[in-house]
Amino acid sequence: MMVEIVEVGPRDGLQNEKTLVTVDDKLRLITELADCGLKRIEAAACVSPKAVPQMADSAEVIARLPQRDGVSYSALVPNMRGLQTALTPPLRLNEIAVFTGASESFVRANINCTIAESMAMFEPVIAKAKARNLRVRGYVSTAVFCPYDGAIPPAAAANVAAKLYAIGCDEISIADTVGKGEPENVRALLRAVMNEIPRQSIAVHFHDTYGAAIQNVACALEENVCVIDAAVAGLGGCPFAPGAPGNVATESVVSFLRQQGIDTGIDEDKLMRAGEFIRGVINNA
Repeated sequence: MMVEIVEVGPRDGLQNEKTLVTVDDKLRLITELADCGLKRIEAAACVSPKAVPQMADSAEVIARLPQRDGVSYSALVPNMRGLQTALTPPLRLNEIAVFTGASESFVRANINCTIAESMAMFEPVIAKAKARNLRVRGYVSTAVFCPYDGAIPPAAAANVAAKLYAIGCDEISIADTVGKGEPENVRALLRAVMNEIPRQSIAVHFHDTYGAAIQNVACALEENVCVIDAAVAGLGGCPFAPGAPGNVATESVVSFLRQQGIDTGIDEDKLMRAGEFIRGVINNA
């Protein structure tokens, strides 16, 4: 089985950290992650600096991304203004990501619109990105549970995934943003999504709030979903989802896959050092 890890630490991992990380330290982290063997790295978010201060320097981060053969960089882009920032020369991105949710309350709190309005906002963004030969990823946040609306029916999340796919997203990352998912409901969710879009276009994004993230990764693999989001050192959390303290750690995912006999091509020692570096930056500031 081939498993692809999408490293989201430099963006989703750092965005909720109160300690502001410098551009140089972000670039060192990204460089170390690329040197580990990670091939897909979410590096930045072109969002309002008032809403997410940690990402205020994303344009500079993107402009200075280290070039590595075979490494694909992405940035989160919520709207046309964000896309313009992402496209500012020199263009070193290979992919952009748009994000919505399966919960109306979460989407309203996060991007101040309805789910339907978010889709309408994304369409021109996706069209322009594709005209620039960029791949497009879509996130479905709160796909299992919402801090405002409670449990989310699998069909609701699958419906949002189908709409993202229909407007041009190449890959849809199904996110357990609050980390309340367990294998039983994750399996039901993934099967509902697979009824709507091709399995090859599905990724999963787990938070480890209650310690079930690795079990959920195993569940996804059993369902032949083989693209796994993870954040070095378990960084993360969502500023708009109270109770979402951190993503599943990349180190834990790589170790688990190795134990299953799956070779990721990632140097675990280098990965550990990258995690120690960024934790040191955050904890010693």
